[in-house]
Amino acid sequence: MRFELASSTWNEEEKQAILEVLNSNIYTMGKNVKEFEERFASCFGMKYAVMANSGSSANLIAVASLFYRKENPLKRGDEVIAPCISWSTTFHPLQQYGLKLKFVDIDLHTLNYDIEELKKAVSKKTRMIVAVSILGNPCQFDEITKLCKENNIILFEDNCESMGAKFNGRYTGTFGLVNTFSTFFSHHISTMEGGLVLTDDKEIYNLLKSLRNHGWTRDQDADSPIFERRDDDFFEAYRFILPGYNVRPGEIHGAIGIRQLSKLGEFIKIRRNNAGHFVQLFKDDERFIIQKEIGESSWFSFTMIINPKSGIDRKKVLQKLKDADIEHRIITGGNILRHDVMKYYDYTVTKSSNADIAHYNGFFVGNHPYDIREKIDYLHKTLKNI
Repeated sequence: MRFELASSTWNEEEKQAILEVLNSNIYTMGKNVKEFEERFASCFGMKYAVMANSGSSANLIAVASLFYRKENPLKRGDEVIAPCISWSTTFHPLQQYGLKLKFVDIDLHTLNYDIEELKKAVSKKTRMIVAVSILGNPCQFDEITKLCKENNIILFEDNCESMGAKFNGRYTGTFGLVNTFSTFFSHHISTMEGGLVLTDDKEIYNLLKSLRNHGWTRDQDADSPIFERRDDDFFEAYRFILPGYNVRPGEIHGAIGIRQLSKLGEFIKIRRNNAGHFVQLFKDDERFIIQKEIGESSWFSFTMIINPKSGIDRKKVLQKLKDADIEHRIITGGNILRHDVMKYYDYTVTKSSNADIAHYNGFFVGNHPYDIREKIDYLHKTLKNI
């Protein structure tokens, strides 16, 4: 493959970390997971981090935690606003917990919320806004946080595609009451499978820990606000307080995460350098709409939307890429409204015309944490004469 979508970020350090866990003979959630959580929270300036076995599981327990808060919990039927474009498991936990979704269109250039459409969508019934910074590009958090504050709305931030991005100097994944991340193979750092939730709320932190671990009281803080400890240690060791899951990470994932997190800054720097080269080559190409950076993107990938005015057939472009051995795929998951799964959802839509253009005219190619300027040149040459 001349230009692949993703590549491994591991070297001998990660392999050594795996061997150390194997030699310890302790494989499930333990000291390495705890250390990674602490370092992750510190890295992003938050109080608490809870690791799960995937970003999707992080979304699941994050949504669940909001239903079990003592004060003002979410309830089935509550209205939640979400963007038309994101990965499927941004949306599925919302549906699985019985929330009524209101889908809002995207801005064709940023691929995040069309802010004016978002403002119009907010109603007296809106309980939560899900903000997704698409493929490394920060949402307009000044506008979104203002909306939430003025209307007493919960902000849920799905930051699974945008680790290391910043808006007004502040990391994405730190604006919400709950904030989720992914450490899957193709993401900014990789534990192969893994995800995390960040929060500053102690109650939610303890809810998250119970929900990922069978709904147990095990691993709760000594001063946990979500239950009262009893004297019967025999029962207490297997006491269930929430309808939880088993989405625990393994010790190997935690150990690798510690090594990977130390490299994040350099990975982002290289990705941003690659992006500068991509933007320079394609910024004046009227055939394609490329992603307009908001704040400091961590550039997960390079999106390209064929301008509807160009008259170019996407099939022709994709075939050209295929023939040139350039891997490509739909932008995130495309417009979720165009997927079969929507027959199971309770939802409304304000508008989705831009999301449809991205769905039917868009694609992306990979970015990597190493210098790929030659690959980007090859992409440019491949598309030059279409």
